[in-house]
Amino acid sequence: MNSQPRPRVSVLGAGSWGTALAVLATTRADTLLWARNPELARTISRDHANPRYLPDTALPAALQATADFQQAINHACSAEDDNALIILGVPVVGLSGLCSALAQALSQTPPRGKLSIVWTCKGFQPDTGQLPQQIAMQAFKALPELGLGVLSGPSFAREVAQGLPVALTVATAHDWTARATITALHGTNARIYTSTDIVGVEVGGALKNVMAIACGISDGLALGTNARAALITRGLAEMQRLGLALGGQAPTFAGLTGLGDLVLTATGDLSRNRQVGIAIAQGKKLDDILAGGLTAEGVRCARAALTLGRQHSVSLPITEAVCKVLFDGMAPMQAVSGLLARDAGPESPSVYL
Repeated sequence: MNSQPRPRVSVLGAGSWGTALAVLATTRADTLLWARNPELARTISRDHANPRYLPDTALPAALQATADFQQAINHACSAEDDNALIILGVPVVGLSGLCSALAQALSQTPPRGKLSIVWTCKGFQPDTGQLPQQIAMQAFKALPELGLGVLSGPSFAREVAQGLPVALTVATAHDWTARATITALHGTNARIYTSTDIVGVEVGGALKNVMAIACGISDGLALGTNARAALITRGLAEMQRLGLALGGQAPTFAGLTGLGDLVLTATGDLSRNRQVGIAIAQGKKLDDILAGGLTAEGVRCARAALTLGRQHSVSLPITEAVCKVLFDGMAPMQAVSGLLARDAGPESPSVYL
């Protein structure tokens, strides 16, 4: 009896999350990781390590990397069944350029079978306010046969790369994209759920980073766990309000990509967004924090989120307070006082099931 061929997965982007997903996929799929830096690609293939992005983490010997972009594309496109998957492991600011390069490559090297592309970035495009799915759909509009989706959920790259359990959601309108993602990632150390609510998943992934900065500021000011719980709960309400206004579905925000991701990012010590908030509360300047190498998507997308809220007449008081602290020089305690001084009102359930 002939055995089924192993799925073919190409991961584009050898940062911490791209590498972690490549590690996860390697156990179930023939996986190739593309790194922009040739030396990094050689180090991953030769030394089974990514010292820049995942220090002190051993990578599986089966994982190979390349700096040849076309080779990475050909790897996935050569699959003859529907289990061909390309994972885009870059931040929002790099998504447009990568999608454009990928679309051009695919127009010259069409896949043999159905090809799925999923992205993993969380946030809004800072200058346009676009969600990742809007960026991707615009880039691939000439290739309607592709299956597109977003892979998201509460996850720290280091833990995934170390083989610790994780649960993620793939949101897509294409059944074969959900199947390809599950085939490549589900059942080893990961549980993959499916959704069709791409907008809700992406809004949750974007705004939870802003809320994590707020929780970091609160923790840095030693305001206690009561304050943190309040910020998480009311932050979830903001996430849902904006998500519904943009076309998302309410139940999504009670799931992994809403509440789950918010709790992890707002409380976990590995959260870069929370660490930015703590540093701000300790009196450090944002420019100095970013210059020190600590980057966080919440900083990049906070203004875009606030602009979208105003455009859709959605109240985002926590997001607005974070923006005032990050960009307008407001003292953190003054921002807290402003939130506490808001008019009292009824608490509507933040999540409608």
